[in-house]
Amino acid sequence: MTPWLWAAGGTALAAAAGGTIACRAAVRRGLHRWLIPYLLSGRSRCAPRPGEPVHLILCIGDHYEPKLGGAEPPQAAARVRRWVEDYPKQFGEFRDSDGRPPRHSFFYPAEEYEPEYLDAITGLCKQGFGEVEIHLHHDNDTADNLRRTILGFKQTLADRHGLLARERSTGEVRYAFIHGNWALDNARRDGRWCGVNNELDVLRETGCYVDMTLPSAPSETQTRKINSIYYAVGQPGRAKAHDGGTDVGRGSAPDRGLMLIQGPLTLDWSSRKLGVVPRVENSCLQGNQPPGERRLANWLRARVQVPSRPDWFFVKLHTHGANEGNMPVLLGEPMARFHRHLRERAEADPNFRYHYVTAREMYNLVRAAEDRWTGNVAEARDLVLTAGPGLCL
Repeated sequence: MTPWLWAAGGTALAAAAGGTIACRAAVRRGLHRWLIPYLLSGRSRCAPRPGEPVHLILCIGDHYEPKLGGAEPPQAAARVRRWVEDYPKQFGEFRDSDGRPPRHSFFYPAEEYEPEYLDAITGLCKQGFGEVEIHLHHDNDTADNLRRTILGFKQTLADRHGLLARERSTGEVRYAFIHGNWALDNARRDGRWCGVNNELDVLRETGCYVDMTLPSAPSETQTRKINSIYYAVGQPGRAKAHDGGTDVGRGSAPDRGLMLIQGPLTLDWSSRKLGVVPRVENSCLQGNQPPGERRLANWLRARVQVPSRPDWFFVKLHTHGANEGNMPVLLGEPMARFHRHLRERAEADPNFRYHYVTAREMYNLVRAAEDRWTGNVAEARDLVLTAGPGLCL
């Protein structure tokens, strides 16, 4: 039986066996928002077959918030210091199939700007361990104020710290984006934590090259469209315009389209609540969700891809790295063990290759696939956008 039929049958059995309890558990996990599209796409969501070439393109998008929870300056500074000191010590020995070390994308919140924190993170990134992008929490906002906020922070990151990508052809400063509280394009029904219905247009007009907010399950902000790389077009007066869109590589990019790269969102039937309801794999790395071999299988099974490169598997994960509860995983043995697993798998399987990338590099690789690139991953990392001058060695 095909995986999608297993999933459909399992869902029916879950409802029959668990009754009201199972249904309530499913709703709490937000399954009702995306389960039908997930089941309908089941034919195309399958694990790589034995011997199938796999290039794992791995990006970790960190909602990096040193002041998380209202932290006072000493605690916030200690959070940054721990990352700057521990990351090279823990992961400096590892190299991917291109000889690159693990790379982390620090989506830094505009409302938490502190120059010394950015200087410290920039120093870490300059060693080859990552890049900085833009994160934002806002509420009851307007398009004009959002534009001013983004442009001001963008200029600060570029001019003061030498960060953010540059368009190879023009030198224009560009940025990747993750929305705070998942509320991209005013996606909450109550309008909280955003307020701007045409946010996609504002992002695109201010130089955003990709949004990496999703998946957001179990939040109500989760879209019906899942496991996709696509273009969404802002609709003035309408919220959550990214609920659908045009898949990259399936026709021309639409005018006014903003690219979104989603992380994997699947049902994990190997781990079930109450023995009935499958747990949700939502691409999150945190204290109780470490990376591992089983999760990697789910990430690959989601097949977040561009049609012209079926051997490229785009896996975008998310985390809150400045949270002390998550650091033992992100900066400790669970993550080191995962890197060792990738290395050992590549050594044992000539068809498996893995590539640590930043948000910018993942975007470049998507664009390469969209343009039917036939070369290798390493040669396309800087295809369209180059790293900011502050990261040049």
